[in-house]
Amino acid sequence: MYTIAIIPMAGSGTRFGSKKNKAFYPLSEKPIALWVLNAFQNTPEINEIIPVFKDEDFNEGLDIIEKNGITKVTKIAPGGPTRQESVYHALNLINDRAQVVVIHDGARPLVRSQLISATIKELYTDDGVICAVPVKDTIKEVKDDYVKKTLSRNILRAVQTPQTFYLKSLLEAYKKTQDLTEYTDDASILERWGGKVKVIPGDYRNLKVTTVEDIEYAEYILRREQRLQALKKDK
Repeated sequence: MYTIAIIPMAGSGTRFGSKKNKAFYPLSEKPIALWVLNAFQNTPEINEIIPVFKDEDFNEGLDIIEKNGITKVTKIAPGGPTRQESVYHALNLINDRAQVVVIHDGARPLVRSQLISATIKELYTDDGVICAVPVKDTIKEVKDDYVKKTLSRNILRAVQTPQTFYLKSLLEAYKKTQDLTEYTDDASILERWGGKVKVIPGDYRNLKVTTVEDIEYAEYILRREQRLQALKKDK
């Protein structure tokens, strides 16, 4: 199946607290964007990559792509006012031969190729496949500062990306959706119109960089993995 990855990186980064797009913020001496692009470049099932950048970030994004041999990038989509509108811009650039689309947050730099591949391989008769991890905290429904209900952790999952879909199903759902601002991920748009979405195990390592503290944690994960690899070599 011809598969295209869409990577939205056009967010405002307000919570990150930086004037610069966090996609270009360094993580272990490489921009966050490059970590993400490399993961998809090195995933055999991915045929093309369409990153999404704001107009003012286009040149910097293109520079990272060209200098680091990200050859699967065939086009760059313009960012929209919201994440979902950015994704829609990219969907409208996809050529006719594509059958599957994988959408991944540009702020999740530690995604593994194995997880990307797994979402694609699990896409059979369903309309989409997403990855998620069990919720560790107790979750309560709150209204007007008072608890209404305590939800069971056994049925709750924290959803991640990549999220993988048959292109036709997702595009039809997007076209029928009038207000994209109501939705926080692509699967929920498909679900709105009756799409069947399968959930597979995610990866706690696959964190989303939202604040500077998340960068510090990602750095810790990478240092720990380097130490473990060095110990294995010594043995």
